[in-house]
Amino acid sequence: MKISQDVPGNATFAQEDSLPRVPLPTLEASCERFLAWCAPLLNPDERAATEAEVTAFLRPEGPGRVLHGALEAYDAAKGVHSWLDTFWPYRYLGRRDRIALNANFFFLFKDSGQPQVERAAGLIAGAVNYKRQLDQGLIPPVVQRGQPQSMVQNKFLFSATRIPGAQQDTVRSPYTEEWPGPSEARHIVVFFRGGMFKLDVLGPDGVPHSLDDLEAGLRAVLKAGAEPTGAATSVGHLTTMARAEWAAAREALLACHPRNADALDDVETALFCVALEDFAPADTQETCDQLLYGDRGNRWFDKAVSFIVFADGRAGINVEHCELDGTTILSFTDALHSTPAEEQSQQSGARSQGLPTLEPIVFELDDALRAQVRSAADAFAAYGAATATSTVSFEDFGSKAAKTLRVSPDAFVQAAYQLAHQRAKGHLGATYESIATRQYRHGRTEAMRVVTPGIRDFVTAMEDPAADADTRRAAFRAAAEQHVARAKECQLGQAPEQHLWELELIQRRRGAELGVREQPALYRTPGWLTMRDDYLSTSSAPSANIQYFGFGSTSSRCIGVAYVLLPDRFNLYLSTPLAVADQMRTFADRLREAVAELRELLGSERPGD
Repeated sequence: MKISQDVPGNATFAQEDSLPRVPLPTLEASCERFLAWCAPLLNPDERAATEAEVTAFLRPEGPGRVLHGALEAYDAAKGVHSWLDTFWPYRYLGRRDRIALNANFFFLFKDSGQPQVERAAGLIAGAVNYKRQLDQGLIPPVVQRGQPQSMVQNKFLFSATRIPGAQQDTVRSPYTEEWPGPSEARHIVVFFRGGMFKLDVLGPDGVPHSLDDLEAGLRAVLKAGAEPTGAATSVGHLTTMARAEWAAAREALLACHPRNADALDDVETALFCVALEDFAPADTQETCDQLLYGDRGNRWFDKAVSFIVFADGRAGINVEHCELDGTTILSFTDALHSTPAEEQSQQSGARSQGLPTLEPIVFELDDALRAQVRSAADAFAAYGAATATSTVSFEDFGSKAAKTLRVSPDAFVQAAYQLAHQRAKGHLGATYESIATRQYRHGRTEAMRVVTPGIRDFVTAMEDPAADADTRRAAFRAAAEQHVARAKECQLGQAPEQHLWELELIQRRRGAELGVREQPALYRTPGWLTMRDDYLSTSSAPSANIQYFGFGSTSSRCIGVAYVLLPDRFNLYLSTPLAVADQMRTFADRLREAVAELRELLGSERPGD
């Protein structure tokens, strides 16, 4: 999907074309790094087999040269922002499983102490103000370490919706050739008890409704939706299906009755969704679970942004991941919470205009569609029940404590994860960590693999009863140094996985044309398969406005580790398939022990050591 020209004079996006391009590594560099990255997870025979296929891949007339040459030509083509321009749509829009729980992520916001309606109205007012600032170019580009960051993802915050496809999904959004410039939609979609309502948050002249108006509109929704919708008529359930199945169901919706096209249009063009829940979760973990995969027909998982507000006023956000990464949602979340709702409303120019226009969104369903909705609801409920989750909270540890131990906070927690994993499962395993690369044009993330030789040696030292404290500390310091160095490489785009993966995808798309008719053997080597078989999938979201961050695991034995590491606290949300729930719980116990053990080990270090 191509982005149209930016709105003239919009300072938010003005620097995008002047950002440096994502560097395309050389083929030799990526192959060398690949061998180094997978080596700690392989035995000698597996390393030898992998090295042999890398050599074949690299030979002068080998498949690697042909595929990389095609990628170089693409990167130099007119209108291409990055050599990853086709990678990202495949990675996110090409997946065929369900995105609910598997791909979408959530943030649990800090508590406000407000009742449900006031909390929801405040979030709506803040989001509307953010959109107004975005449309007018009043949000300055994020700057990190003196480098402006790509702001393109902000174009997908409002009125963006993923559309299911039989082979690959698409995105319906503003700032495209089909829909130039920012969204002019004036409504949101509010869910309550499985019912869907179109609620105008901007008046006919585009002026935002006041907070009082919004609260009145939400109360009208609660009244109109007081009678729960039957499970067979809550069409939002269909968005939990595998993508090709949902695509077929969407076509059936359109064919069933002309009114359904209008209903879909109302949902897909809405600025965002707000789900009002009629219950208060029992505890923090249940709140997180509800944000990740709670449903009751009360979600449209294809919507870019959905706020969820519970009956007790606790709130969070569920995000569709295809065009939005955590860093963009962090900035959005911080903007919503850094200024009181009353002030946000005033900044937006909101004024009292009476009760906002409110209309139910009704889909006409035949018996087959009703059966499909009911089946999707049951299947997703079972899928959620087959997922085990856990929250882990360290009230006495955070980045400040790590820094007093003279170590990178992220290196500290990643070392603790590896030690805990070794003790929980008896071995190290491939670990993914997301590294932001938004300092580049249309930059998103890079895939870091955490298990280095230093990590392996550190875990070995910690598990060796004969190793003394000095030996263990030295091994930890070496591991932390290697971790920081690798993270910096990834930030600079010097990482092998996405590069080699895109070469594989080029072979799938264009192999016959390029004369590379078979998948190169490199992609069947122990190194490639082992390095990418996640046992831990980790990502961080550091914001004082977030209590927890979470996502689903990525494989049948993977533990998803989403963490909020702040100066004075460290909160994690873990997820894994139910079949290996005991291992996840053991991992959580061992992690608590590992953090305490490493703090004691490093804290007893003598000055000058």
